[in-house]
Amino acid sequence: MSTTARTSTARKIVGSLGVIGAAAAVAGLGTFGTFTDSTTPISTQVQSGTVSINLTTPTPIAAPASAFVPGDSMSRAVTVVNDGNSPLSSVNLNVSATVGSVLTSDTAKGLQLNLKSCTVPWTAGGTAAAPTYTCTGTVTDIATGPAVSNFPVAGAASLNPGGTDHLVYTISLPGTADNTFQDKSATLSLVFSGTQRAAAAR
Repeated sequence: MSTTARTSTARKIVGSLGVIGAAAAVAGLGTFGTFTDSTTPISTQVQSGTVSINLTTPTPIAAPASAFVPGDSMSRAVTVVNDGNSPLSSVNLNVSATVGSVLTSDTAKGLQLNLKSCTVPWTAGGTAAAPTYTCTGTVTDIATGPAVSNFPVAGAASLNPGGTDHLVYTISLPGTADNTFQDKSATLSLVFSGTQRAAAAR
Protein backbone atom coordinates (compact mmCIF):
# COMPACT_ATOMS: atom_id res chain seq x y z
CA MET A 1 0.00 0.00 0.00
CA SER A 2 1.30 3.43 -0.89
CA THR A 3 2.16 6.11 1.64
CA THR A 4 -0.62 8.28 0.25
CA ALA A 5 -3.24 5.55 0.79
CA ARG A 6 -2.11 4.92 4.35
CA THR A 7 -2.26 8.65 5.14
CA SER A 8 -5.85 8.88 3.79
CA THR A 9 -6.95 5.88 5.87
CA ALA A 10 -5.36 7.31 8.97
CA ARG A 11 -7.17 10.58 8.44
CA LYS A 12 -10.51 8.76 8.15
CA ILE A 13 -9.91 6.88 11.39
CA VAL A 14 -8.90 10.02 13.24
CA GLY A 15 -11.98 11.76 11.85
CA SER A 16 -14.21 8.97 13.15
CA LEU A 17 -12.59 9.12 16.56
CA GLY A 18 -13.18 12.85 16.58
CA VAL A 19 -16.94 12.35 16.08
CA ILE A 20 -17.13 9.70 18.84
CA GLY A 21 -15.17 11.98 21.16
CA ALA A 22 -17.60 14.85 20.51
CA ALA A 23 -20.61 12.58 21.23
CA ALA A 24 -19.02 11.43 24.48
CA ALA A 25 -18.43 15.02 25.47
CA VAL A 26 -22.12 15.91 24.86
CA ALA A 27 -23.28 12.84 26.83
CA GLY A 28 -21.03 13.82 29.68
CA LEU A 29 -22.94 17.09 30.15
CA GLY A 30 -25.80 15.16 31.89
CA THR A 31 -23.60 14.13 34.80
CA PHE A 32 -23.31 17.63 36.24
CA GLY A 33 -25.61 18.88 39.12
CA THR A 34 -28.96 20.63 38.51
CA PHE A 35 -30.25 23.59 40.51
CA THR A 36 -33.68 22.85 42.11
CA ASP A 37 -36.07 24.50 44.51
CA SER A 38 -39.31 23.44 46.28
CA THR A 39 -41.95 25.06 48.42
CA THR A 40 -42.41 24.50 52.11
CA PRO A 41 -45.04 21.77 52.93
CA ILE A 42 -48.69 22.81 53.08
CA SER A 43 -50.61 20.87 55.73
CA THR A 44 -54.25 20.19 54.79
CA GLN A 45 -56.58 18.17 56.97
CA VAL A 46 -59.89 16.85 55.64
CA GLN A 47 -62.41 15.31 58.00
CA SER A 48 -65.60 13.79 56.65
CA GLY A 49 -68.92 14.83 58.13
CA THR A 50 -71.35 12.58 59.94
CA VAL A 51 -74.90 12.06 58.71
CA SER A 52 -76.95 10.77 61.61
CA ILE A 53 -80.56 11.08 62.66
CA ASN A 54 -81.99 9.59 65.81
CA LEU A 55 -85.55 8.60 66.58
CA THR A 56 -86.97 8.90 70.07
CA THR A 57 -90.49 8.02 71.12
CA PRO A 58 -92.37 9.68 73.95
CA THR A 59 -94.72 6.68 73.81
CA PRO A 60 -93.96 3.14 72.62
CA ILE A 61 -93.72 3.06 68.83
CA ALA A 62 -94.91 -0.54 68.76
CA ALA A 63 -98.56 0.20 68.11
CA PRO A 64 -100.70 -2.85 67.42
CA ALA A 65 -104.29 -2.00 66.60
CA SER A 66 -107.03 -4.60 66.33
CA ALA A 67 -110.70 -4.57 65.41
CA PHE A 68 -110.27 -1.49 63.22
CA VAL A 69 -113.52 -0.41 61.58
CA PRO A 70 -114.08 2.29 58.95
CA GLY A 71 -113.43 5.69 60.54
CA ASP A 72 -111.03 4.39 63.23
CA SER A 73 -107.55 5.90 63.66
CA MET A 74 -104.47 5.58 65.85
CA SER A 75 -101.82 8.23 66.58
CA ARG A 76 -98.29 8.05 67.93
CA ALA A 77 -95.69 10.76 68.64
CA VAL A 78 -92.03 10.53 67.65
CA THR A 79 -89.09 12.92 67.87
CA VAL A 80 -86.50 13.06 65.09
CA VAL A 81 -83.12 14.59 65.96
CA ASN A 82 -80.16 15.38 63.70
CA ASP A 83 -77.37 14.26 66.02
CA GLY A 84 -74.70 14.37 63.31
CA ASN A 85 -72.50 17.31 62.32
CA SER A 86 -73.59 17.66 58.69
CA PRO A 87 -76.59 19.49 57.23
CA LEU A 88 -79.09 17.34 55.35
CA SER A 89 -80.74 17.98 52.01
CA SER A 90 -83.86 16.02 52.95
CA VAL A 91 -85.60 14.05 55.68
CA ASN A 92 -88.16 11.45 54.67
CA LEU A 93 -90.58 9.05 56.30
CA ASN A 94 -90.76 5.84 54.31
CA VAL A 95 -93.60 3.46 55.13
CA SER A 96 -93.57 -0.07 53.74
CA ALA A 97 -95.76 -3.10 54.36
CA THR A 98 -93.81 -6.05 55.73
CA VAL A 99 -97.12 -7.91 55.73
CA GLY A 100 -99.65 -6.62 53.25
CA SER A 101 -103.30 -7.06 52.35
CA VAL A 102 -106.08 -5.04 50.77
CA LEU A 103 -105.56 -2.68 53.70
CA THR A 104 -102.29 -1.56 52.10
CA SER A 105 -102.83 -2.33 48.41
CA ASP A 106 -106.00 -0.26 48.03
CA THR A 107 -104.67 3.31 47.99
CA ALA A 108 -108.12 4.93 48.11
CA LYS A 109 -110.07 2.90 50.69
CA GLY A 110 -107.14 1.28 52.48
CA LEU A 111 -105.06 2.63 55.35
CA GLN A 112 -104.12 6.30 55.18
CA LEU A 113 -101.37 8.19 57.01
CA ASN A 114 -101.22 11.79 58.17
CA LEU A 115 -98.02 13.40 59.46
CA LYS A 116 -97.93 16.61 61.50
CA SER A 117 -95.23 18.55 63.32
CA CYS A 118 -95.31 20.84 66.35
CA THR A 119 -92.77 23.55 67.17
CA VAL A 120 -92.68 22.26 70.76
CA PRO A 121 -93.06 18.76 72.22
CA TRP A 122 -96.59 17.37 71.89
CA THR A 123 -98.74 17.13 75.00
CA ALA A 124 -100.06 13.59 75.41
CA GLY A 125 -103.57 12.83 76.61
CA GLY A 126 -106.03 9.96 76.32
CA THR A 127 -104.80 6.59 77.51
CA ALA A 128 -101.60 4.60 77.08
CA ALA A 129 -103.42 2.28 74.67
CA ALA A 130 -105.09 5.09 72.74
CA PRO A 131 -103.12 8.32 73.22
CA THR A 132 -104.18 11.70 71.85
CA TYR A 133 -101.94 14.69 71.26
CA THR A 134 -102.28 18.45 71.41
CA CYS A 135 -99.77 21.13 70.44
CA THR A 136 -99.29 24.31 72.46
CA GLY A 137 -97.08 25.74 69.71
CA THR A 138 -97.60 25.89 65.95
CA VAL A 139 -98.87 22.84 64.07
CA THR A 140 -97.75 22.11 60.52
CA ASP A 141 -99.64 19.52 58.45
CA ILE A 142 -96.76 17.88 56.58
CA ALA A 143 -98.33 15.13 54.48
CA THR A 144 -101.40 12.97 53.97
CA GLY A 145 -101.80 9.95 51.70
CA PRO A 146 -101.92 6.18 51.38
CA ALA A 147 -100.09 4.68 54.35
CA VAL A 148 -97.60 2.76 52.22
CA SER A 149 -95.67 5.61 50.63
CA ASN A 150 -92.73 7.97 50.99
CA PHE A 151 -93.45 11.20 52.86
CA PRO A 152 -90.92 14.07 52.57
CA VAL A 153 -90.69 16.02 55.83
CA ALA A 154 -90.63 19.45 54.18
CA GLY A 155 -89.00 22.23 56.19
CA ALA A 156 -87.74 19.80 58.83
CA ALA A 157 -85.76 21.34 61.67
CA SER A 158 -83.61 18.20 61.63
CA LEU A 159 -82.14 19.27 58.29
CA ASN A 160 -79.61 21.17 60.42
CA PRO A 161 -77.20 19.64 62.96
CA GLY A 162 -78.85 19.67 66.37
CA GLY A 163 -82.30 20.27 64.87
CA THR A 164 -85.31 18.48 66.38
CA ASP A 165 -88.70 17.66 64.88
CA HIS A 166 -91.67 16.85 67.11
CA LEU A 167 -93.94 14.70 64.96
CA VAL A 168 -97.23 12.85 65.26
CA TYR A 169 -98.31 10.28 62.70
CA THR A 170 -101.91 9.09 62.46
CA ILE A 171 -102.98 5.93 60.65
CA SER A 172 -106.65 5.66 59.78
CA LEU A 173 -109.12 3.48 57.90
CA PRO A 174 -111.38 5.65 55.72
CA GLY A 175 -115.13 5.62 56.25
CA THR A 176 -115.49 4.49 52.63
CA ALA A 177 -113.92 1.07 53.37
CA ASP A 178 -116.45 -1.67 52.56
CA ASN A 179 -116.97 -5.32 53.51
CA THR A 180 -113.92 -6.44 51.52
CA PHE A 181 -111.76 -4.94 54.27
CA GLN A 182 -113.21 -7.08 57.05
CA ASP A 183 -110.93 -9.47 58.96
CA LYS A 184 -107.75 -8.28 57.18
CA SER A 185 -104.40 -7.43 58.71
CA ALA A 186 -101.23 -5.60 57.75
CA THR A 187 -97.88 -4.82 59.35
CA LEU A 188 -96.26 -1.47 58.60
CA SER A 189 -92.61 -0.47 58.92
CA LEU A 190 -91.94 3.25 59.43
CA VAL A 191 -88.39 4.47 58.77
CA PHE A 192 -87.13 8.05 58.93
CA SER A 193 -84.07 8.68 56.76
CA GLY A 194 -81.78 11.64 56.22
CA THR A 195 -79.79 12.42 53.07
CA GLN A 196 -76.61 14.50 53.09
CA ARG A 197 -76.57 17.99 51.65
CA ALA A 198 -75.42 18.48 48.06
CA ALA A 199 -71.66 18.15 47.62
CA ALA A 200 -69.78 21.43 47.12
CA ALA A 201 -66.27 22.83 46.86
CA ARG A 202 -64.79 23.29 50.33
